[in-house]
Amino acid sequence: MILADENIPFEIIKSLREVEFEVTSIYELKRGIKDEQVIEMAMKYDYLLLTEDKDFGEWVFAHHVKGLSVIFLRYSFSELQEIIQTLIYLLKNKTLQRPVFVTITPQKIRIRQL
Repeated sequence: MILADENIPFEIIKSLREVEFEVTSIYELKRGIKDEQVIEMAMKYDYLLLTEDKDFGEWVFAHHVKGLSVIFLRYSFSELQEIIQTLIYLLKNKTLQRPVFVTITPQKIRIRQL
């Protein structure tokens, strides 16, 4: 299951749901909660955290939060369709051994085992 941070555009969430991924949206569920609460929720329910917020990289690498798996999206608005297709490709075709930190751009997927 995927936990979409509140900064994830609904178009991405909708596209994931259309191809039958289970997505829980912070925006729909608990808008405005702190990063710590998002992390707690992701870890409690074993979600992959989908975000555009680079602060989660800081939580993982600088603050050494253990057990959190993150998919970090980096793209410009004009690349939205490309990022959706790349994300769907990753989720359908790659087995992610958790915990993991994944950075996705339209040109590249970088997977870092934690």
